[in-house]
Formats: sequence, C-alpha cells, structure tokens
Amino acid sequence: MPHDARPTPESFLAAAGREGRGRLKIFFGAAPGVGKTYEMLTAAHAAKREGVDVVIGVVETHGRAETLALVEGLEAIPRVEVAYRGRTLQEMDVDGILARAPKLVLVDELAHANAPGSRHPKRHQDVEELLGAGIDVLTTLNVQHLESLNDVVARITRVRVRETVPDRIFDLADEVEVSDVTPDALRKRLADGKVYVREQAERAVRHFFQPGNLTALRELALRRTAERVDSDMRGYMAANAIEGPWPAAERVLVAIDERPGAAALARAGKRVADRARAPWHCVTIETSRHARLSEVERDRVADTLRLAEALGAEVLTLPGSADVADELLHFARSRNVTTILVGKAKRSRWFALTRGSVVADLIDRAGSIAVLVIAGDGETAPPKTVETRDASPAIDPVAYAVALASTIVAACVGLAVDLAIDLPNISLVFVPPVLFAALRYGLGPSLAASLLSAVAYNFLFLDPRYSLTVNDPANVVALSLFSLTAVLASSVAARVRAQTISVRGQARATAELYAFSRKLAAVGTEDDLLWAAAHQVALMLKADVVLLTAQSGGLAFGGAYPPEDALAPAEIAAATWAFEHDEPTGRGAPTLPGATRLFLPLRTSRGRLGVVGVARRADGPVLTPVERRLLDALADQTAVALERVRLGADVDEARLEAETERLRGALLTSVSHDLRTPLATIMGVITSLRSYGKLYDEATRDEMLASAETETERLNRFVANLLDVVRIDAGGVAAKREPLDVEDIAGVALRRAGGALGDRVVSLDFPEEPLTALGDPVLFEHALMNILENAGKHTLPDARIAVEGALEGGHVELSVTDDGPGIDPADRPHVFDRFYRSAGGDRKTPGAGLGLAIAKGFMEALGGSVSVEAAPSGRGARFVLRLPAAGRSGRPS
Repeated sequence: MPHDARPTPESFLAAAGREGRGRLKIFFGAAPGVGKTYEMLTAAHAAKREGVDVVIGVVETHGRAETLALVEGLEAIPRVEVAYRGRTLQEMDVDGILARAPKLVLVDELAHANAPGSRHPKRHQDVEELLGAGIDVLTTLNVQHLESLNDVVARITRVRVRETVPDRIFDLADEVEVSDVTPDALRKRLADGKVYVREQAERAVRHFFQPGNLTALRELALRRTAERVDSDMRGYMAANAIEGPWPAAERVLVAIDERPGAAALARAGKRVADRARAPWHCVTIETSRHARLSEVERDRVADTLRLAEALGAEVLTLPGSADVADELLHFARSRNVTTILVGKAKRSRWFALTRGSVVADLIDRAGSIAVLVIAGDGETAPPKTVETRDASPAIDPVAYAVALASTIVAACVGLAVDLAIDLPNISLVFVPPVLFAALRYGLGPSLAASLLSAVAYNFLFLDPRYSLTVNDPANVVALSLFSLTAVLASSVAARVRAQTISVRGQARATAELYAFSRKLAAVGTEDDLLWAAAHQVALMLKADVVLLTAQSGGLAFGGAYPPEDALAPAEIAAATWAFEHDEPTGRGAPTLPGATRLFLPLRTSRGRLGVVGVARRADGPVLTPVERRLLDALADQTAVALERVRLGADVDEARLEAETERLRGALLTSVSHDLRTPLATIMGVITSLRSYGKLYDEATRDEMLASAETETERLNRFVANLLDVVRIDAGGVAAKREPLDVEDIAGVALRRAGGALGDRVVSLDFPEEPLTALGDPVLFEHALMNILENAGKHTLPDARIAVEGALEGGHVELSVTDDGPGIDPADRPHVFDRFYRSAGGDRKTPGAGLGLAIAKGFMEALGGSVSVEAAPSGRGARFVLRLPAAGRSGRPS
C-alpha cells in the first residue's frame, strides 16, 4: 500500500513550536579573528537600513579598529555591573533589552560564562530568554565552543576550552552563516595586530594558531555546518511532503534478508559508502514470512546486522507489509538515501511471476534513487561461530490427544444436532476443534484435527452413512471442499499463533533488555556493574554466568552468578583465547569445544573490554538460537555500560590529574616566593655581617640579626605547614581524645601568634564557667594559631580581633572575628582549599594559602569542624571552630 505523502506530524509540531519565538542567526567560525563579529555588525547595519529596530546587547570589539567603526551608529543597551571577587564586571542587561523590546538584538560570544550573581550562568541562556520573548538575535560562535566537539578540538590544539555551548542551541538556530578565511590569511591578520595585541598575537601564532590546527578547525566548522544544512534540508522535505531524494549528499542503504549472501552485501555497502564518504544504513524488513524462517536463517540475519554495525552502519529492523520494495523506498526517501544496494535473488521464474520480485519492483519504482544489484553467485553462508541446540519442542502427545478428543466431541455434538433438526451445513461443527487445535497447539495438531474431522464428517454424515464410501459426486465435492477449508483454516490459525508467539517473545525480550539497560545505567562503579550484569544475564538465560574484564595483566575475574571466586585453568585458557582472537570459544564453538562454558568477547567500537562465559549443566550446546541472539544483545549492552563506567573513571582521573597539576603549580609558585624571600633576607644579613660586620654598631647588628631571626621563623613555619599537609594527606594525624580548657589553649595560641598579630588589639570573651572540650590540645592550638595568623595577615596593623568562646548544643564554639575587608561570599566555599588565595585580596600578603587548609584538616581529625561567615558587624570575617563538649567526667556531654 502506498505511503501517505503528507507532511509529518513532527514537522507540524516543530512549526508550531516556532510560533511567537524570535529567530536566531549564528555567525559560525573556526577560530577567533575570522570575522564573525564584523559580519554580524555588517548584517545589523543592513537590517537597520531596511527599517529594522536594531540594538546592541553586547559586542566585544577587542580593540579592533574595523569592529569599532561598525559599532558606531547602532544603539547599545548599557551593560549591568556585577560585583565579583572585589572587581566590577559588566554583563549584558537582559532586563534592559526586554524592556526596550527591539526587533533585533546583537549578542556577541554566545559561549560566554556570565559572572556569578547574573540572571543566568551562561550567555546562551540569556539568548534563549530573548528568543522566547519574540526578539530576533544575531550572535557569534567558534567551533571549539560546541560541546560535542570540545574533546576533538582539545586533541587537535592541546588547548581545552572551558566555556561550551550545548549542541541543541546550535541546532535551534534558524540560520547559520560560516565566517571563513584561509589559515594563511588569518595568520597574516594576527601578524598585523587585527585580532590580538602584538604580544598576545605572537603567543597565539606559536600555539593555537598553527597552520595545521587552523586547517583542522576549519574542516570541523565546515563539516558541522554541512550537517546542519543537511538537517535543514531533510526538515524542509518532511514539512512540505517532498519524497525526494534530493542528492545534495550521498547516503547509502543496504537491504538484507536471510539469504547466504547477506554478509557480502553488507561489506559491499561499506565499500560503496567509503568511496562516497557517505553515511550508510543497513536494514531488514520483517514481514509475515519472518515467523516462518528457520533458526539458521534468523541467525544469519542477526549476524549480518551485527557485522554491519561493526562496520559503522546505522542498523534497523523495520516492520513491514508484504510489499518489501515499497517499505524500502519509503524508508530511503525519509532518510534522503541516494543509493540502495540489494542482493540478486536466486528464485525461479514461476516464483517471480506468482509472487513478484523485490529487485524488479525497486528498479521500477526507485525514480532518481540508484539501485545497485549485487550478484551472489558462488557465495555460501558463513560458518556458524557457535553451535546452538535445537529449540523446537518434541512432538507433544497431549496436543494430538486433545485434537482427537475435541474432534470426537464435535462429532457427538453434530449427531445430537442432526437428530434434533435438519441442518444442511452440519460440517461447520468440525471447524471449532480445527481452529482450537491450531491456536492452542500449532500446525501439526490442527492438521491432525482437520484429517480426523474430514473422516468423521464422511463416516457420520455423508451417504452412505457409517461407511467411508462416497457414492454421490456432489458429496465428493463437498468432502473435498471441507477438507481443503479445514486445512486452510488450520494453516491460517497456526500462522497467527506463530506470529503472536513471536511478537510476544520480541516484546518480552525488548522489555527485559530495556529493564536491563536501565539497571546498568543506574550503576556507578565497575564492580557493581559486573555483578548486576552477571545476575541479570543468568536470570534471563537461566544459566551460570561469569564475567572477566581486561586489566593490565590480562583477564581478571569481574563477577559471576551464582557467585564464585575462581575458574579452572582450562576455562581461563578458553576465555583468554576468546579475548585475544575476538571470537567465541568453548562449549559449542569450533575452538576448545571441550570447555564447560561458552565464552563470548565483550566489545565496543573502542575495542575489547572482556569476555562473558555461559554454562548449563545439560549436555550438548549451551544455547538455543533465540538465546544466542539474546546473549549477543545482553553482551553488547554490558560492554557499552562497562565502557561508560570506565570513561567516567577516566574523566575523574583526568580531573584529579588536572587538580594535581594545579596544586603542583601553586606549590611551585608559593615555594618560589615564600622560600626565596626569607632565604634572601637571611643570606643578605649573613653576607653583610660577614663582609662588613665591623662597620656596623651593636644596635644595627642586633636589628639585622632580629630580622634574620624573624625570617628564619617564617621559613620554619612554612616548612612546618608543608609537612602538616603531607601528614594530613597520609592520614598520619593521630589525634588524642582528652579534655582541654579552651580558654587556656586560646591564650597559648595568642602568645605563639604574637609575631603575626603585631600591634593589633585582641579581646577575649569567655564565660565564667570553664569551657572544656574533647580533643587534642596540640592540634587544636595549631589550628587556632593558623586562624589567628590568617587574621593578622589580612587586617590593618591597628585592627581589632575578637576571640570568643561559648557552649552551643553539646559543642564548644571558639570564634575569631576581625574587622578586615572580609571574604566575598563566592570565595567562602574555597577559603579552606589548599593554595587558594582570594582574587579580591592583596596579592602581596605573605603566605602560601595553606594555613586555613591545615586548620580544617586538624579540626576534622579532632572530630570537629571549622567554618567562615561574615562578621556580625557587616565588616570583616568570623571563623568558628567547633569541638565536642566534654562533660564533668571528661566524656562527651
């Protein structure tokens, strides 16, 4: 039946979604400096000349003279100021633009991350709000900022861009215009200072803007734009019910069936697609014939689809009618396919005349689509990689007994009816047992019921009765028609039953696979994933399952159900062979068939990840063909989930490495300053005293030695901080649990921190009753001293510092409050990070950024905590140290 050539519902929904929404145009480029902003401003001036209300939301000129000249003459919405880390940043005023309500707004640098406290975290979210308000937007974007290409660009340029835009924003655009220049022209613009200032340009030329990098980025930008254009074309065709194809780009479709040449056809499709540099699809059409295929033929279709998927095809199984050619052409036109590959059918002329030829129908109806017919002469089916056991059930005597009994009952009913009334079509009483046997037990019992019904009808109801002889020619015709009808009815009912069973099995398998995939998606660690997969596969196949994964030293035991800890050496050898050769091994396979398990490799597009082993206690092959195909699907899902978990672990490891590099850089920077400065002072004092000591009076020498002593203490303190960090990382902080007087500890810490506090006024406020906490006096004093030193570093010499103690809900709280510049709310979550220095603070303040991190580590080792908040007066910071309060007995209260 011809498919309805009307616009698709999806196209109507997409059109409805665009109603009332502004239009988005993206000026897309391969790198900074290709002219995106220039082209955007040029388009804005053209729109203004046509009477369009145009305003500038944000345009970054970067000091380029040509760009600055184009900004002139366009109304600009003033930017809003956002305070961040002691600085004032300017961001686009979304509210101002919405209030102004222009027809068109210019928003440069779509991937920009807004300052904390802005309306949205990302500028592309600002753009979405403007579009939702019906305002058209012109914006710019570089290819390295697209989320899906971020990793690719990082591998090419060795520079990872942190600000990215989701691909859905790019796909949301109504129009994409590529701003493109050659690599040589862009490098010349850099050299002329038209992109960056000269110093930045020189660094850019040496690193990011190398000719190879620019060529690769240019290709990425053009390819991504081509994909977008192709998507627009297919959307237009769907919205306007255009069947196509429009051969703007090559696409290949391979249609396979159960014949032996299917694998060769898939490989031929791969070669054709590679020569055309085109994407390709491999499909099979499931008609009513599919239920009658043998298990060997079904295996062949499944193996060919797996082969095509491994070769890079998009694989689909399409339900269809008896008109296979029409289904294929409908799919091809919906995907804008330009070439269809089919295999040459080895069918008789009689078969082609009576049932038609798919190849001939394709050629007749294909129109502008090229149809390539691949001959399969001399091809044989590939050998089965795994022997499967027969899934067909043995003859069920109960089914035939039921068929016989139902026929006898029908005959008895017929005799009773015949005695009561004169019914001319008494043969109809034998139809129910035939249909019942077909629907309940299948073709064999239904044919038996048909034969028995024909015999009973002849014997009981045709003259001469109670004899198998038929005298009347009319009765011969009636008996023949009855027998034919019974056989046809039984065949149709048996076919419906087989199809129903097949559909139910597919629905059950699909539901189980869906549940399996959801279960795997919820697992976060590799061990949990392997055990969950082993358990689920064992339940679905009703078999013993073991999973082995690839590790640096070979295969390692991953999980098993029922649980077991080890495999026999022979099974390890079979699993290793399967992994190394990427082929099934073990029981039922050509290689090492004596093993107790069947081992299949777990593979993805990135390579082999491990093996799965399946065993049953019965003799013979392990799996039926249906179970083998199910195991293939389960193994594929397990491999994909395992790859996902490992990729997540790789990402975490990469983040850890990046953080380690950041800490190492911060440490080197700190060491270079905090070690070199006191060492320079000490060496200067020693050198001066050694060379010119006799020229100094005693007071000067004492002053110089005091300076050297101060710097020595500072150096000692810095080294002690580094050692404390190492102790905390190594878990070497052994905290005691004993009562301590908080006020006494505060007094000792103040004396030790006297040098850092200088002339600052420190006030103490403690309750009359002693505050007793439970902890280690030495570690608590050390933590408090670091807090006090931090207050001394970040306040003026005449500042006031308040140290207060209180008992709050079973905890002793000791607070240190200063009247310094305070800590920005955005910095508070990070002040206890190692080497963290507030961006709003004075960079000349001495220190490595370790004191607060050490205080936090010691307080956590004591079972307490430390936090920071704004001072109650609104100026300064307040650090609060908490420890469990000790009761009168010295235990926690």
